Amino acid sequence: MSEKLKVGILGGTGMVGQRFISLLENHPWFEVTTIAASPRSAGKTYEEAVGGRWKMTTPMPEAVKNIVVKNVNDVEAVASEVDFVFSAVDMTKEEIRAIEDAYAKTETPVVSNNSAHRWTPDVPMIIPEINPEHVEVIEAQKKRLGTTKGFVAVKPNCSIQSYAPVLYAWREFEPYEVIATTYQAISGAGKTFKDWPEMVENIIPYIGGEEEKSEKEPLRIYGKVENGEIVPATEPKISCQCIRVPVLNGHTAAVFVKFRKNPTKEQLIEKLVTFKGLPQELELPSAPKQFIRYMEEDNRPQVQADVDYEHGMGISIGRLREDSIYDYKFVGLSHNTVRGAAGGAVLCAELLKAKGYITKK
Repeated sequence: MSEKLKVGILGGTGMVGQRFISLLENHPWFEVTTIAASPRSAGKTYEEAVGGRWKMTTPMPEAVKNIVVKNVNDVEAVASEVDFVFSAVDMTKEEIRAIEDAYAKTETPVVSNNSAHRWTPDVPMIIPEINPEHVEVIEAQKKRLGTTKGFVAVKPNCSIQSYAPVLYAWREFEPYEVIATTYQAISGAGKTFKDWPEMVENIIPYIGGEEEKSEKEPLRIYGKVENGEIVPATEPKISCQCIRVPVLNGHTAAVFVKFRKNPTKEQLIEKLVTFKGLPQELELPSAPKQFIRYMEEDNRPQVQADVDYEHGMGISIGRLREDSIYDYKFVGLSHNTVRGAAGGAVLCAELLKAKGYITKK
């Protein structure tokens, strides 16, 4: 056990923090040794701090129940106990940027689920199968922070996971215009139906900030590292609507695409099912063996049947067909709190360890 890297969870009592803790149970490389949260949780055992708010379907891991929660603002005290941290804190963007930089400056790598640093030019925003080379920008970030080991890396928004990898798999056909509508689960807001009864049998056609993220973040992921910062791509142009739907886990996207080249349906499907990235080549512990699968049935993918594909780390695509206005349309499904949040961040940390950016202190 001592060979494992010691991990801290910042914001460990919230829904994404809980997902980190459940995913890291029995992880071969990482061990949760420290949990930090707001001052009101500090000093309590993790079990006491969460109380009746455990939102996972699996039980709270025994190994974390008696960990005494630390105050997330006691940066030096938390950082002294860990090799790196996952960040899922609930604060303003300015506060999140400040606290994540503060942890990085203690020579503690930070892998963040938060959006605050997604547009910091020298912070990589990573889907490990798509842009692992963006980790190179960390060297420029460390110069800015004055660190040798400490840095911040982030994962992108949960809303884009069901279509951004697809468009990347099709890049040789040059997709240049995309319309997407996402139908997003309530756990994306950190809620269950018990917390949010008004979502039962309801749809809310607005999620604050989500449409801008869904349109712009893929372009940063498709961008290039130049002169110590990430320069976003300019295409494809994406227009998105984001709708909250009465589903617990699983974001579905209905997507329309125009291509400069003229792929056949068979070519598009072949690019999806044969797509592999660095996590598959390196056989990282959380990497799905088959990242993207194509489903032939007319009524798939479905949330209840398909959201846990590859333990929630894979993406399911279906209903690919020609369109009368755009070239093709399809439906995608991804697990928003696994691949789209904590699981995506864990895979990012595995990539950073494999690349030598996260090591024992």
